[in-house]
Amino acid sequence: MAETESVRIDVVGTDHAGELLTVRRAAFVTEAQLYGDPHIPALTQTLEELIVDLESEDVVTLGAWEGHRLIGSIRVGLEGDKATIGRLAVVPDQQGHGIGTQLLFAVLGYLPDTTREVWVFTGQNSKHNISLYNKAGYEHQFDQVNGDLTYAYLRKVLESGAIVDDDADPGVVRGDN
Repeated sequence: MAETESVRIDVVGTDHAGELLTVRRAAFVTEAQLYGDPHIPALTQTLEELIVDLESEDVVTLGAWEGHRLIGSIRVGLEGDKATIGRLAVVPDQQGHGIGTQLLFAVLGYLPDTTREVWVFTGQNSKHNISLYNKAGYEHQFDQVNGDLTYAYLRKVLESGAIVDDDADPGVVRGDN
């Protein structure tokens, strides 16, 4: 992505559900190949299930747009004072350009003020993902086996008044779709 181009980050609505499903599937193929499992949830979720998720009051899903093209997304589930990030996805041709990092920091600004900690999980063998989360301030807490996969769970404790990254990319624009 050229430096002059900007990425707009905003909430994804049901009107973009099909596009979001396509972005996630394209992004998670690499994970499926890494684990030799084409049945990971991000690849098997139906459009109908995704729409229900997008309509949930306990979920915030953000998208990263370049022009009219959805190029990335992040989902966060809310439960009390805890948020759980999942399905961080960037289209393959835009990976490695900082879009995932932008989404990871942008989602913090959409959390309720009562949120005290943010959790994220990824496959234990997804070293790139774990490195990304570590650089964003998430610390490894534990591993958990689920079927044939072992997930690494990482946590970021939020300090009051300090949930938005002040060093976030100034090229990111937040606004309406």
